[in-house]
Amino acid sequence: MGKWLQSGRRRDLCVLLAAAGRADDGTTKATTEDESEDENGREEAGGTTGELRGQRLKSQLESHYDDRIEPKAFYGSLSALVDAGFVEKRTAGIHDVYALTAAGERRLDDHYEWMRDCLESS
Repeated sequence: MGKWLQSGRRRDLCVLLAAAGRADDGTTKATTEDESEDENGREEAGGTTGELRGQRLKSQLESHYDDRIEPKAFYGSLSALVDAGFVEKRTAGIHDVYALTAAGERRLDDHYEWMRDCLESS
């Protein structure tokens, strides 16, 4: 497993981005042409669902951890994922939005399978 998963924060960022890109039935969500936000706070900026603004992603992670994350540490983790090719970053208006890439999705799925195998064999 690559270094990108050695950080729990990076794993959790990927999980949040994967969740943003999936419908309630687990399938990949369709796209829309409007820049909007659905009832769950998922960004649909510039026509692509499964993207989250950096600040919303940070807020969701802080809520999960029940703790504040220093912006420098948060964006450092996010930049490491972008640099590794597991997350893509683009600008929508004045906001940076992030989405899980196909490579990131594969790595996250592999990690999920590994965790499931470990827990089932216990």
